[in-house]
Amino acid sequence: MRFRTRDLAYVAMGAAFLTLCSWISIPMLVPFTLQTFAVCLIAAVLGWKSGTLTVGVYILLALAGVPVLSGFRGGIAALAGPTGGYVIGFFFTALITGLAAERLGRDWRILASAMIVGLLICYAFGTVWFVTVYSRGGDPMSFGSALMMCVVPYLIPDAAKIALAVFLTGRLYPLLKRNNRI
Repeated sequence: MRFRTRDLAYVAMGAAFLTLCSWISIPMLVPFTLQTFAVCLIAAVLGWKSGTLTVGVYILLALAGVPVLSGFRGGIAALAGPTGGYVIGFFFTALITGLAAERLGRDWRILASAMIVGLLICYAFGTVWFVTVYSRGGDPMSFGSALMMCVVPYLIPDAAKIALAVFLTGRLYPLLKRNNRI
């Protein structure tokens, strides 16, 4: 895979944007952030290679201890905790959204569908991770209980974030494409 300097600059800006969106947070068991919005927008605009690389860089920064996660957290313990699976799941959301955008086009229906599928996979991965980590602490939790705590409260806000990401992709991508910036 070859990346131009411009691509790497977009990846760096995307990781910074994703970090900023993670810091905009309402503390809850699973914090309410703008991360899903950022992941969907970045992948839809940049495509699968740069989009997944952006999320990969973000995850590596978190692993290295850089406070890029919600609540200004970072480090292996933060990612290995109960909500770390959702952060890892962002990689799959970016991959699915970016592939759909590049291969099927950036029509709003395609983007919205890809973002929903990507987010469902993120939810599934993160919820299985949450149940596994939470249960290791001595309190067994069912998958259904975890869904009610970690997914259901986020469905409407995440739908709004997807709608905003689709809308902004429709505005940003043509602008960047027309100016040969992508």
